[in-house]
Amino acid sequence: MLKVYNFKDLTRKGIEELCKRNSDSNQQVRSIVSDIIDEVKRIGDAALHNYAEKFDGIVLKKLFLDKEELKTIAQGAGEDEKKAIIIAYNNIRKFHETQIPAEQKIETTKGVVCWREYRAIEKVGLYIPGGTAVLPSTFLMLGIPAILAGCKEIIVCSPPQKDGKVNAYVAFCAELLGIERIYLAGGAQAIAAMAYGTDTITKVDKIFGPGNQYVTKAKTIIQSESQTAIDMPAGPSEVLIIADESANPEYVAADLLAQAEHGIDSQAVLLSNSQRIIDETILEIKIQLALLPRAEIASKAIANSYAIYCANLNEAMEYSNIYAPEHLILATDQWEEISPEIINAGSVFLGHLTPESAGDYASGTNHTLPTSSYARAYSGVSLDSFIKKITFQHISKEGIKNLGPTVEILAALEGLQAHKNAVSVRLKNNQNL
Repeated sequence: MLKVYNFKDLTRKGIEELCKRNSDSNQQVRSIVSDIIDEVKRIGDAALHNYAEKFDGIVLKKLFLDKEELKTIAQGAGEDEKKAIIIAYNNIRKFHETQIPAEQKIETTKGVVCWREYRAIEKVGLYIPGGTAVLPSTFLMLGIPAILAGCKEIIVCSPPQKDGKVNAYVAFCAELLGIERIYLAGGAQAIAAMAYGTDTITKVDKIFGPGNQYVTKAKTIIQSESQTAIDMPAGPSEVLIIADESANPEYVAADLLAQAEHGIDSQAVLLSNSQRIIDETILEIKIQLALLPRAEIASKAIANSYAIYCANLNEAMEYSNIYAPEHLILATDQWEEISPEIINAGSVFLGHLTPESAGDYASGTNHTLPTSSYARAYSGVSLDSFIKKITFQHISKEGIKNLGPTVEILAALEGLQAHKNAVSVRLKNNQNL
């Protein structure tokens, strides 16, 4: 069950230790993942077949499902579930459509005009986790902004099920998104295949998607060793809840368990200035945990989680900003007053009736978010993640006359004569302006 600490008893070092998660201090995960990446680089498709048999327990006849196969699989999706997926699709699309950039041209000096234009990343790879839970919602979260951005080639990888196929709802999402092929590869091997390419899977320019420690480690390795970028380190899921006396312990427990059931390496943290809320939440966790189909997984994650009693909400927010949670829930009537204090968080859920589950599925915001304190420096996935912004500038005759002398002086100041000359020759040829 949840371990309980008191904020005033924690040293700075103690806080740093509590905030550590998935650190791989003995490099065991890195060693395993490096070997997998090397094997995929060495023998390509054969490695993917081997790992499918080893990790997924399936001998694959081929490494992908085509459009017709996906259409057939999607027919197994229930009508109510398809309607829910369509609502989620529409909400996610609405939210991300607002992010399509439109920037103005600006005249910085008379005759000097600068602006930015966006270009889609041409080839992107989307990783849709399988493992202990199948996540069609992630397919929507990644596929919708990729399509809105205008990416020319979208490679989708997802682990095969025991029947050598994908979940019917993943296939239905493929239909909705217009994706005509899903590659049957999971884990670090899928990341390596998209980063370096194989005979079957195209090398991409950027890889997106959450995953376990092995997937996250693979992404961080290929970012430094290949010419493929990543969206962010998005590993095992986590939630931090700040709750006060106005909170409902039943709701708080449900939100903690919603993250805990993702996997045994997930983490759920409760911060409260009410010992009653902490005590009653722990009791509620025991009650609700017993009823969960994934109770064994959730209980292991809860054992890796904790609660902290804080003297006030300011202390709680101080800790939260150090922790930098993937998901932050403010279970308090005072959320409008304390939300300006948020510095580090992936996505924030305000008030008592805003469960993190809403953001996971259908409110419209993206659920692919930075974990393990990377929210200090990374944002969650958005349409911006799938584009590059290129700067442009045009200088007229009037502009080179107005700006040129300034550039000459600055170039000379830095001792870069050729830089100065590139301006001087133009001024010379336009001196009659």
